[in-house]
Amino acid sequence: MSVKPTEITDDIYNFIVENYSAEDEFLRTLKAEAKALKIPEICISPDQGNYMQFLIKSSGIKNILEIGTLAGYSAIIMARALPEGGKVITVEQSIKHAEFAKKKISEAKLNDKIEVIVSDGREYLKSVNFEEHFDLVFLDADKTSYSKYLDMATPMLKTGGIFVADNALAFGFLMNEESSKHPNQVKAILEFNKYFTNKEEYFTHLLTIGDGLIMGIKK
Repeated sequence: MSVKPTEITDDIYNFIVENYSAEDEFLRTLKAEAKALKIPEICISPDQGNYMQFLIKSSGIKNILEIGTLAGYSAIIMARALPEGGKVITVEQSIKHAEFAKKKISEAKLNDKIEVIVSDGREYLKSVNFEEHFDLVFLDADKTSYSKYLDMATPMLKTGGIFVADNALAFGFLMNEESSKHPNQVKAILEFNKYFTNKEEYFTHLLTIGDGLIMGIKK
């Protein structure tokens, strides 16, 4: 047994992606097309996608709320793991990004499982009443609003439901914000990690794959 975590070298990471990836040719093409349209190259890593599918399948998750659609990459990955009748509601502020995501979702033949909402995430959460409706909330949006999203979405999550937020390791600068090009975001993520960990409604864990997933089970 190792006391410290094993270093993930490039070779080991390549092995992980080759064997535990949710990415296929369709998703690789999606990323290339999004890049050509100058949509930011931001999405979960292939191995994070595989983990999210594992989590969805193993936990019997059916209803998902995603804040931050971008190109639709993670929404498609999660929807592919849902059972019959399952649904992802994904919220995206940018009309350009939302329209691209809708196109790719249609091409993936997942219109019945994914609904794209064009709205500011906080405004959307204010406008709906989904009390204890969702089994999973996945957050990958503006980092400075993470704590607000958590507070607003918690009443919408079922007891035993799971809240997951990406970029918990702050792009590698979690403990060294001064070296980051975006110190305000790094500071916000560090504060969010502490806030989430101390939130009484949750039992939390930080999973160190990709840029880190901090997650909590609602008690």
